[in-house]
Amino acid sequence: MIWICYAIMILVPYLMGGINTSIIVTKIATGKDIRTMGSHNAGLTNTLRSVGKKAALVVLLGDASKAAIGVLLVRLAFLYIGGVDTTNPVLAMSWVEVFAVFMAIVGHCFPVYYGFRGGKGVLAAISAIFVLDWRIGLILIGVFAIVVGITRYVSLGSCICSALFFAVMFCFDFFIDHDAAFIVNTVLCVFCGGLIIFRHRENIKRLVNHCEKKLGEKAK
Repeated sequence: MIWICYAIMILVPYLMGGINTSIIVTKIATGKDIRTMGSHNAGLTNTLRSVGKKAALVVLLGDASKAAIGVLLVRLAFLYIGGVDTTNPVLAMSWVEVFAVFMAIVGHCFPVYYGFRGGKGVLAAISAIFVLDWRIGLILIGVFAIVVGITRYVSLGSCICSALFFAVMFCFDFFIDHDAAFIVNTVLCVFCGGLIIFRHRENIKRLVNHCEKKLGEKAK
């Protein structure tokens, strides 16, 4: 039955992550495709700038819930179908949940429902990380809040946290939890962070050229 668990590990987070609340809410509210508005990104920040606070709140709740639920379902599948506790560091199966986080990000960035054109994966990532390990989630949220609070650049905060993910994960796995899967987890975290940074490549160019919009600025 373990093969069913691995299928769930791959498919469920991806399919859950692919449900793009930004596209759905914007279509209902305005009749338009969020990917043709503002920065053309189907995510929280562009929804806030282009559609408004109410729509952004729905996106926040929706995108956070979908990724978290996806990872949680993988954990429960391995526990109740496969008989494996993925949260036990001794079993070296925590990589299953980290892989589920990665698939949730992939689903958000490349959703099969919307022609593989989705968001940048930040909100999906952080909510999934909180299910994976709330300690890591709190650290990354703290760093994000500090960076955005100082610079007002959401994209900069997102990229810095993405780059730090593997290091924070390694520290907890190796020094605190003594997780036998720390090497695999670290590599998977590099892929998670790398994908999000890649999706922010245009933002990075604008940051370098000092033309990136700050938090609170409206889309033109």
